[in-house]
Amino acid sequence: MFILSEGPLARIDRRCEIEEVKLIGIHGRRRLPGVRHEGWRTWRNTDLVGGMDTRFSLDRKVVVVTGGVRGVGAGICRTFLQAGSTVVACARRDSDAPVEAAGRVAEFLPCDIRDPDQVQRLVDSVVERHGRLDVLVNNAGGAPFALAADASPKFHAKIIELNLLGPLLVSQHANAVMQSQDSGGSIVNISSVSGSRPSPGSAAYGAAKAGLDSLTGSLAVEWAPKVRVNAVVVGMVHTELAHLHYGDDEGIAAVGATVPLGRMATPEDVGNCVAFLASPLAAYVSGSTLTVDGGGERPAFLAAATVNEATVDEAVVNEAAGEKG
Repeated sequence: MFILSEGPLARIDRRCEIEEVKLIGIHGRRRLPGVRHEGWRTWRNTDLVGGMDTRFSLDRKVVVVTGGVRGVGAGICRTFLQAGSTVVACARRDSDAPVEAAGRVAEFLPCDIRDPDQVQRLVDSVVERHGRLDVLVNNAGGAPFALAADASPKFHAKIIELNLLGPLLVSQHANAVMQSQDSGGSIVNISSVSGSRPSPGSAAYGAAKAGLDSLTGSLAVEWAPKVRVNAVVVGMVHTELAHLHYGDDEGIAAVGATVPLGRMATPEDVGNCVAFLASPLAAYVSGSTLTVDGGGERPAFLAAATVNEATVDEAVVNEAAGEKG
């Protein structure tokens, strides 16, 4: 194992030129600048193009985003478009307006991810048009509010099919292409905090997302080393449909205030994390879940506890801390 020497080793001026890079072994032997050593890679001018770290570049990558025409999916598409990728958004229905960013427009292909024939046509069409498939983002999913005791078996089955079996089906077809490419590929599943905490009113959805998290780890092992598989676990997001879940603007603001960071995520917040996992910067990341929830949710007991509502007697505090006065 090698460690970087102490102090500021790499100073990059405004022209992004390297002034000094040193790599030192565990026995103090100097290593040549620019040489790759056991997990540490020195910075070189060749890593920087126009001030941009090329290791984060997604330029000319072919990216498919399921459910990519609105909401979180559209935000993910815009992030990849800004990064220079060729983006194909699929959904059962196209949006009223094209998804675009940085002067680029996402292509649209219709597809119901639950239908094996449609999924096969989707992947075949992408490869026929662009010659490859570098990144798959399994974003399509969701569920309407329905109490578990009232929903029909057919309803539960459709929710599981959309949120778990559909991503598996698309991933299978994408993996077949990626395994044949020298550069392999990356799959990012869009999961939810509902998969790891109670999800009243959407129990089947939460169970499906828990399954998607498990699926992520299993596929990462089966399809390595050519294909990396990761998941982004998403909390509350402010999309154009937020009012259906949280009410008017006042309700949306009030719900956002319960998040430690003081707001809900934007679709681009999610997109930035997906782009990172798909980029060369995450080349050694697979089978992982990245939580994007603004710090989580404030525990309900903190609001319910009366001890926090008034000044506590100093003697009580001292006793609780074991300080006998």
